[in-house]
Amino acid sequence: MEQAASAANVQTGLKKKKTQYRRYVPLLLMLVPGLLYFLFNNYLPMLGIAIAFKKINFAKGILASDWVGFENFEYLFKTSDAFIITRNTILYNLVFIVVGTVLSLATAILLNEIKNQRLLKAYQSIITLPHLISMVIVSYLVFALLSPETGFMNKTVLPWFGIEEGISWYTESKYWPVILTLVNFWKSVGYSSIIFFAALLGIDEEYYEAARLDGASRLQQIFNITLPILMPTIIMLTLLSVGRIFYSDFGLFYQVPMASGALFETTATIDTYVFRGLMGNGDIGMSTAAGVYQSIVGFILVIVANYSVRIYNKDNALF
Repeated sequence: MEQAASAANVQTGLKKKKTQYRRYVPLLLMLVPGLLYFLFNNYLPMLGIAIAFKKINFAKGILASDWVGFENFEYLFKTSDAFIITRNTILYNLVFIVVGTVLSLATAILLNEIKNQRLLKAYQSIITLPHLISMVIVSYLVFALLSPETGFMNKTVLPWFGIEEGISWYTESKYWPVILTLVNFWKSVGYSSIIFFAALLGIDEEYYEAARLDGASRLQQIFNITLPILMPTIIMLTLLSVGRIFYSDFGLFYQVPMASGALFETTATIDTYVFRGLMGNGDIGMSTAAGVYQSIVGFILVIVANYSVRIYNKDNALF
């Protein structure tokens, strides 16, 4: 009798598991397209890392090409321009992360102060629009402003200040750190602010009401309520940005300056340098080595940054 009862219990348990499994079949089927996308788009291309250690010969094919060890990496770092491209990549991204985060937060807080829903939607659409514009179009918009012959700056703005000669913007490298930074903020801050604004909507209004009853000013409410609650979101987005600090927006640094060689000192980054090397020399191995180098450094930076956050506040770390 006991054996029969235990067997019946086992069968009942199996039926329950099958029933539960069937309930999740539609959800599992919905996962299939996403899993296939990650498999073919993100994981299978990782096998191409082998190209970084080979001298590609198209006659032999990728698999039969000769192994050269770290020669491709040596070519990348022994060049006289290695310091310039590394410096530009890191410094630009540091400015973009720090100042961009501050501007995005400020924009989100200002949006949160708008109570008229129609105006709010209008402002959200306006500030998000630049993010949707192709960088090719942005490059021509910038050219319309900075063209030496017909640009708005030379023909309209500078004469207001008594400067009649104009500036040859595409040959003067000293102006481009500011120009590229402004273009980046114009294009990205609006979209980033929407993420912070979504997090702001989740804050209970009772916190602000209690603060107002205690006589807290608006700035005190922001620094003592808003920012502490948003800190996990800020840290998460910052950590993700740190992981890409050795990457750069190719369109921003190559297309916006119109690939001008005179601006190399202030516009060249690792990505644009590799692209020039690939198009000029056809060196696929060096290009792949640069990608592997960027990935490894980015991974290490995320681990170190996340570890630093865990020391400060374990709850705010990604893992």
